[in-house]
Amino acid sequence: MRDSGLGSREIAQRVRRSAKHVERMIEWTEIPRSRRPSRFAQALESRVLALRDQGLDHDEIASKFGRSARNIRQVEALAYYRRAVALLRPSD
Repeated sequence: MRDSGLGSREIAQRVRRSAKHVERMIEWTEIPRSRRPSRFAQALESRVLALRDQGLDHDEIASKFGRSARNIRQVEALAYYRRAVALLRPSD
């Protein structure tokens, strides 16, 4: 929204947050993030994707890892996001 020329107040009204909150979020997006995810996070994401490929639903996977189905959905979404970002990254 910011890139399309909207100001902080307009964005804040659209997302129902304060202008200060929007400014903070914009500042946070500009912080460089070079740290890779931990091996544990990568292993969990890989296992969740593998189990989903085998046909298990979120509740079944959640019980295996002692987590909630909502958390497993988040892990799955993050894994797909990371894979998409890796595919879009220019090759050297």
